[in-house]
Amino acid sequence: MRRPIPYVVVALAAACATTRAPAPASAQGASPAPSPPSAALRGAPETTSVMRPQFPSTYERHPYPPVLITNATIMTASGQEIPHGSILLREGRIVAVGATVPAPRDAISVDGTGRYVTPGIIDPHSHLGVYAAPGTDAEADGNELTNPVTAEVWAEHSFWPQDPQIALAIAGGVTTIEALPGSGNLIGGRSAILKLIPARTVEAMKFPGAHYGLKMACGENPKRVYGSKGQFPSTRMGNMSGYRSAFIQAEAYRRTWDKWNADHKGEPPERNLRLESLAEVLRGNMYVQMHCYRADEMAEMLDLGREFGFHIRAFHHAVEAYKIADLLVQAGTAAVVWADWYGFKEEAMDGIPQNAALLEHAGARVTLHSDDPGGIQHLNQEAAKAMYDGRQAGIPVTRDQALRWLTANPAWVLGLDSVVGTLEPGKMADVVVWSGDPFSVYSRALQVYNDGWLVYDRNDPAHQPRSDFELGQEPLPGSDR
Repeated sequence: MRRPIPYVVVALAAACATTRAPAPASAQGASPAPSPPSAALRGAPETTSVMRPQFPSTYERHPYPPVLITNATIMTASGQEIPHGSILLREGRIVAVGATVPAPRDAISVDGTGRYVTPGIIDPHSHLGVYAAPGTDAEADGNELTNPVTAEVWAEHSFWPQDPQIALAIAGGVTTIEALPGSGNLIGGRSAILKLIPARTVEAMKFPGAHYGLKMACGENPKRVYGSKGQFPSTRMGNMSGYRSAFIQAEAYRRTWDKWNADHKGEPPERNLRLESLAEVLRGNMYVQMHCYRADEMAEMLDLGREFGFHIRAFHHAVEAYKIADLLVQAGTAAVVWADWYGFKEEAMDGIPQNAALLEHAGARVTLHSDDPGGIQHLNQEAAKAMYDGRQAGIPVTRDQALRWLTANPAWVLGLDSVVGTLEPGKMADVVVWSGDPFSVYSRALQVYNDGWLVYDRNDPAHQPRSDFELGQEPLPGSDR
C-alpha cells in the first residue's frame, strides 16, 4: 500500500542527442549537436532520416546537494564489504568510499547506523512500461505478433512512463532497467535501457550512450504463436531457418550501406528498419539478448552467432544454463536467470534452484532478473535465495558474488559496467540505503539515489513518486510499500 503522495513529474530539457552519422545509430544517446541549417541556406542537399537523430535521450541529471552517508555497512560489489564505512556522493558521482570520509560543509549527512549501502539494482529483463498496469489489452504493447521477425520495432515506442509499477520498482531499490519486447517472435525488436526515475517521456529516462539490445527468442514461444495460426515457424527447425534467413538478408543490407558510407557515391540505399537493426548486430553495435531455456538450444544459438559473426551478450531465463556452463564461459556469454522459477512449461521443467550458484562456480557471468512486475520489487530477496540454495548444496557463494548478480554483472550485460554497478569513486551515484542486510527478508530500501538524486525515501512523502494513474486512490493510514 502507498501513501497518497502526488507523482513527482520532472521537466527534463534535451541534453544528449543520438549519434548523427550516416550509418544508423545504435546507441541511445551521445553528445548534443546543434540543429543544422536548412538545405537552402547551406547550399547542400537535404539530409535524409538516417542522418538525423533518432529518438535521442533527453535525460538530465536532477540537481541535488552532496550526500555523505556514514557509519553504514558499505557493500561495494567490487570485493569489499566495509563495516562502519562512509560514502560521499557529489554531482551525480561517487566521490569517496572508505572507513572514514571527510565531511564537506555543504553535504547532507545521513546516519547509516545499522544500515547497509549497495549499488542500485539493475534489472536486465523487464517489461515495465510495455506491459503496464492495470494490465488490460490497452496496455499490452510488448509483442508485435504480426510477423516472426520484427527487428524494426523499438520497445521505447510502447513504453508508458506513467506505469504505476515503476514507482514500486524504485521502492525496491531498482535504478536501471532494460525494457524488452516480449518473446512471441523469433526477433522481437530493440530494447530500451532506462534510468528508473519519474519522467514525462521515455526519452527523458533513456540512459545516455547505452547500447540498444536486440530481443530474440528461441524455443516454444515463437513456434507456438505462429504454429497455432498455421503460419511459419511451427517447429524448432523452422525457428532456426527464420533466424538464418533474416541475417542473410541483413548481411547484404550491411554490405550495401557500408559501401555507400565509405564513398557516398550515388544515391543512398533504400532504408529498411528491420534490416537496419540486424545490420547493427552484425557490426557489433547492438547487443543480442536471447530468450532461451534449454541447454541444447543455447548451444545452437551460439553456433548461429558464429555463422553470422555476432556475439550473444546474454541468454535470458536460461533454466538449463548449468548444463553448459563451460560453453558460456568459452563464448563470453552471460546467463540471466531466476533464483527458483521453473517448471511452468515443458522447456522450463529441468530448472534447479542451484542454477546461479553452479554457473558462478564454473566461472560464468551470472545475473538475476525479474521478467515480472512483482518480482522486480524484491530482487534482493531473489539473490539471497539463490545464494543460500547454492550454499546448502555445498557450492560456495560469497555475499559479494551474490550482490554482483544484481549490480555489476547486469551492468556488463547492458554494456554499462564502466559507469554503474559498483560503489567506486568516479562511478555514477546509483545507491541504495537498506534498513538492514539486503539479503534478509525483513530489510527494505529506505533511500534510493539515482545519479545522486534522492528519488525515493521511505520516510519522506516528498520523495515517494506516484503515477498520475494513481491519483485519488487513498491507501490506509500508516500503510507502506
